[in-house]
Amino acid sequence: MTAKIKQAITDFVKGGDNSDTKLLDKVLHKDFRVTNNGFMGTSGVTVIDKEKYLANVRDGIFGGLPRTMIIENIDVSETIASVKLRLESSENQFVSYNSLVLDTDNEWKIISNLAVVTKKSNI
Repeated sequence: MTAKIKQAITDFVKGGDNSDTKLLDKVLHKDFRVTNNGFMGTSGVTVIDKEKYLANVRDGIFGGLPRTMIIENIDVSETIASVKLRLESSENQFVSYNSLVLDTDNEWKIISNLAVVTKKSNI
């Protein structure tokens, strides 16, 4: 079970890194949402649905940069799971909490991504 969850998370990250909307569409639940507080320098909470997220990846607003990934924690309870990640690209650092559900097709899908993204300083 944990291996399938790790694969879903890896596909999510690699799909973003490679701007692969087909891979992302496969791994994201139909009701997927990204929630970010302080999104790209804005104040307050921003929520983005699956359709807008995929459009942003396709249009080059999100993704396109390879990131290193460290899975810090996986917590599974039957048909739900939570995964904490740390990601780093050449420009940004991310802390990402992801909620997954075991969907009706017996595949793990990401339903929620709660992320903090910070620009790396050029010291």
